[in-house]
Amino acid sequence: MLDLIFYLLAVIALAASIAVIMVRDIFRAALCLIVLFMSVAGFFLLLHADFLAIVQVLIYVGAISILIIVAIMLTRDARHGLPLDNYKYWAGAVGLLLLIALAYGILNTTFTLPGTAPLEQTIQPIGQQLFGNGYVLPVEIAAVLLLSAILGAIAVLRDK
Repeated sequence: MLDLIFYLLAVIALAASIAVIMVRDIFRAALCLIVLFMSVAGFFLLLHADFLAIVQVLIYVGAISILIIVAIMLTRDARHGLPLDNYKYWAGAVGLLLLIALAYGILNTTFTLPGTAPLEQTIQPIGQQLFGNGYVLPVEIAAVLLLSAILGAIAVLRDK
């Protein structure tokens, strides 16, 4: 059953990554990027790395992708992206170099897998370390700072 879920997530991740590159509308490419980030979070869940999956969803899907979408929506003529013909060969060359580097890294690395999945939770010790050792005040200050930054951005955009 886990193999089926892995292959399903792999197909979704490959399709979403190809769509990010091939879709002409930059807004739809950003939406495909969100799907890609969600499939990576699914891979983390399959690896029993629940903290990394939550961080993936919160930071990449919840923050970075929304920031990209807001930037696209606030930029007037950037919705359709750059013409593909100008950079097609350079992009292909850089992509080929990255593919060669990735293949070299995969072929020259010995991957070892543990025999069993981790039995203990990963979120609870991180939470106890973060909030149990006197770090509650810095986390709350960071939350208030982020909230004030969001409210300031809304106030600046509302005036326009």
